[in-house]
Amino acid sequence: MRLAVDVMCGGIVPYLRMCGHDTAYVGDEGIEDDGAIIAFATSEERTVLTRDVALANRADDAVLLERRETEDQLRELLEAGLSLDLEAEPTYCGACNGPLERIDPGEPTPEYAPGSEEFSVWRCRNCGQCFWKGSHWDRVGETLTRVHAST
Repeated sequence: MRLAVDVMCGGIVPYLRMCGHDTAYVGDEGIEDDGAIIAFATSEERTVLTRDVALANRADDAVLLERRETEDQLRELLEAGLSLDLEAEPTYCGACNGPLERIDPGEPTPEYAPGSEEFSVWRCRNCGQCFWKGSHWDRVGETLTRVHAST
């Protein structure tokens, strides 16, 4: 699913990307005005996720979230029918939403990332950031397990 998330819901962005949803965060796009958010979402065929009632009512395709906390917002999305399962192979950069490509075993990785011989490591084609299934992946998985269990 292609999503445009407004600044009121920024905490859910990395979860959505890790679950395989093409997720644009309007704050990263420098978009603040409701009209500009709607134009952006329409031009990119994205569903707007927002807590702003007026914005949700004006958008052709929107999901209005009522809760403030990230886990509660994820629960609302799950209840609305959005898939919230971690992907086996991540496809979207958690930082910029760019496409990820797997680094070949033996290819060098940045100092902050584990070696590609030890772990599967992915690099964003847009920003160059590297990702792997480490403790952050585990924490996101635990959060999603709680969300699933409570619905």
